Amino acid sequence: MTGAAQMLTVRVPLAVRKPRGGRKLMIAPVSTTNRGSSAADTTLVKALARAFRWRRMMEAGRYGTINELATAEKINSSYVSRMLRLTLLAPDIVEAILDGRQPEGMTLPGLMELFPVEWERQRPIHFCAPRQAPPPSPVPWPVG
Repeated sequence: MTGAAQMLTVRVPLAVRKPRGGRKLMIAPVSTTNRGSSAADTTLVKALARAFRWRRMMEAGRYGTINELATAEKINSSYVSRMLRLTLLAPDIVEAILDGRQPEGMTLPGLMELFPVEWERQRPIHFCAPRQAPPPSPVPWPVG
């Protein structure tokens, strides 16, 4: 990137309600369209929300280092570092996870592995659903 620093804002629509029997996280859909059988993976959604919240706190200067943040959150700094890496995912991949459209088999442990920082290189590795082969093109000459 050249020039001025760029910033990506991700908003996660969450509604937290306290029903009888304890706390539950209720994820409100962005639209009223039927999503079919796919549903947002709450583990992935929570991880993304946490990662972007931590990034905001670091950018705001609330914590100067990852170690300070980890100490305040009472977790390992290595875990914080791996989680913060999720903020480098391409925006369309983040949106797919939030909408429950992530590829089957995408898990948090898989996302915690190293992945390319360049958005174009992220898709072919882990994030694209298998593509169907294009229909055969007609043969332009007689066969026989």
